[in-house]
Formats: sequence, structure tokens, C-alpha cells
Amino acid sequence: MTAGVWLGAAEAPTKLVTAGFSPFAISLCMVAGVFTARWTFPTLLKGTGYVFRDLMARKHLLVWAILAGALWAVANTLTVFAIRDVGLAIAFPMWNTNSLVGLFWGRVLFRELQGADGKTTTKVILGTTCIIIAAIMLGFSTIHGATSTGHNALGGVLAAIGASLMWGTMYVPYRKAYLSGMNPLSFVTAFTVGELFTMFALTWTLDGGRHSSAFTLAQSGPLLFWLFLGGFVWVIGDLFQQFATKYLGIGRGIPLSNTNQLWGLAWGALVFGELRNADGQHKALVIAGSLIMILGALFISTAKASIGEHTSRNKALERECDRYGLDYRETLLAQAGDEFSGREEKRRWWDYLIVAVATGFFIFLAVRAVVPPLEMSFRWMAALGVVLVVSLIAAGLRLRRETRFS
Repeated sequence: MTAGVWLGAAEAPTKLVTAGFSPFAISLCMVAGVFTARWTFPTLLKGTGYVFRDLMARKHLLVWAILAGALWAVANTLTVFAIRDVGLAIAFPMWNTNSLVGLFWGRVLFRELQGADGKTTTKVILGTTCIIIAAIMLGFSTIHGATSTGHNALGGVLAAIGASLMWGTMYVPYRKAYLSGMNPLSFVTAFTVGELFTMFALTWTLDGGRHSSAFTLAQSGPLLFWLFLGGFVWVIGDLFQQFATKYLGIGRGIPLSNTNQLWGLAWGALVFGELRNADGQHKALVIAGSLIMILGALFISTAKASIGEHTSRNKALERECDRYGLDYRETLLAQAGDEFSGREEKRRWWDYLIVAVATGFFIFLAVRAVVPPLEMSFRWMAALGVVLVVSLIAAGLRLRRETRFS
């Protein structure tokens, strides 16, 4: 659930950037913030020495991490076209079905839920279904009056479906890496390389090349900070999602993190007043959708893995070890979060330099930032901010205590 809280909150800073720039430009600048944050957190928590030794121990997973980043960038671009042609209210629920795609791949490729009893399987499937139904209800709650679509509604629908397939398939490299014992912090370090370069290539190709508004936005200090902040917040949520995928699997971790729509709605409705003029029907959809999404999250969170599931997972792990020549015992310990081989986490001088440069860059942008003239509820902003901080501290301390961020 912590991943959903932070992923949903990432929409708030980005909303402060007003019109005048293309979606490609906004997305590219946000990904630049993501890139900065992704390299900072692994350095801060483990050190670059640890991260690169982990990557070199499983070189075959580098291409999978870069592929995952590329899939994310393509999916994110498809959502741009979906929103343009059919609107966010219709497109968002459609691409949020990625959890079903991930559930399918997890079952077919990694033996997830194999060996589980009927009660556990029912909880996971029912919970995932509830979250998707709730996403549809919350999506339509944003429609005020008649829904208008663009000139290419079919293209928008196909783009949303394509984004769902891309994001659902993106979790295959996730699970493959974590089944082999790779640390999520190491995986995202390589992931962000594919993410940034693919997003740059898409922007250059589809947004006018050197005439893209991304270059103008990059020089806009008052607005750039908010996109970098959105990327920073998104990275925290994504890191929790990565750990959820490692320890819960695709079938459980991804539907739970997809509750981000609930938290995004909270920021939109409570902070920015997006439902201020909604009628009773739309407000009823918000309440019912929220309750159904919470119910779905409860179903999944109580579906504990059985001994049969663990046995099935270990067989999938053994298959990966045989395929890539990995030590089974060492990989099993790493997959469970236990450190092995006395891996050093000592910080070097350049680690502190990386963190200092990233922090200084954020401070530089923050000093130049200007809050756009949007009506906001600072009381609700403070309340939701407290939820963010509490969830970060609670989940972070528990992860550190039980896994040492491994």
C-alpha cells in the first residue's frame, strides 16, 4: 500500500505545471528527475560499490533491466495519446488493467499461485478484480457531464490497451531479476538508463527533434522544480513497488501498488478541489469506488503464500540458476533478502559527492521555483503530507530491519 500512496502523490507536483508544453516535454523532464533520484537512493542506502558488484554478479540481468525501462517509456508515451484521444477518465482505468497482465505472466512464467489453496487463489483474483472495478468507478467519477473524446477514439482506446500490455509485461524483467536474487536498488539503477534514453529518443522522434518544447521547459527554472519533485516522489513509490514485487510477487505486489489511483484522487479532490462541482452521482462513485478498492487491497494483503507456493517458487528459482549458472543456495538466500558473501556496503567519497550534487541540484531548482496560481487547500496538503512521511518512515524502518534493503 505504501507504493500506492507515493505513486499517487507523484501526480500532485506535476499538476502544478500548466499548459504550453507538450506531454513529451513534461514527461522527459520528469524522467530526468526520476533519473537523478534513482541514482541517489541506491547510493545513499547501499553505496555504489555494492550496487555495481551486484550488477556484475548477474550481468545477464542488465539487458532485462534496460528492457524494463524501455517498456516503461513506451507505455508512458502511449498514455499520452490515450489521454489526448479519449480523456483521462476513460484511459486511466483501461491501462490500470496491467495488474491482470502481470498476474497472467506471473502465473505462466514464474509459477506464482501454483500450489496455493483455493482460498488464497480466490483472494488474489477477487482482490485484483475489485481494484480494477474500483479504478473504473473512480475514473468515471472525474467526468462532469457528457464525455468528449478526440478525433481518433479508436486509436486512444488501442493506445490505452497497449500501455496496459507494456506495463504488465514490464513486470516480467522485474520478477526475473528478483527471483535471481538481485537487489531492487541495483535493478533500478540499470532500469533508469533504458528509461531515460528511450524517453529521449521518443521525444526527439515524435516531438519535433531539436525544436521540441522539452528544451524550452528545461530552461524554465520556476516550473522545472515541480517536475523533478514529481519524479522524486514517484521514485520512492516505485522503489517500494520493486520490493513488493520481490517479496510478494507480481500477482500480489502490482495490484496493491495500483491503489495509487485512490491516492491520486485524494490529492485531486481534497487539495485541488477537482470534485467541487461534482453532482451526487459522481460523489457516490468516488465513495463506492474507494471502498471497493480498499476491500480489494484487504483481500490481497490477507492472501498469505502457502508452503506449496514457496515450493513452486523455489522450482522456478532452480530453473533460473540452471539456465544462468547461478549458485542455488546463494541465490535462494538473496531472493529471501539475506545478505551473502559478506558483501561490503562501505560508502566511498564519490558516493557522498553524488548525494551532495543531487541534493544541491534540487535546492537550486527549489530556490528558483514559483508556485503557479492554482487554488489549493494547504490544510489537506499538510494532512496528506503527514500520511506520506509516516508511511515512508514506517515502511522504510521495517524494510531495513527485515531485509536491510536487500
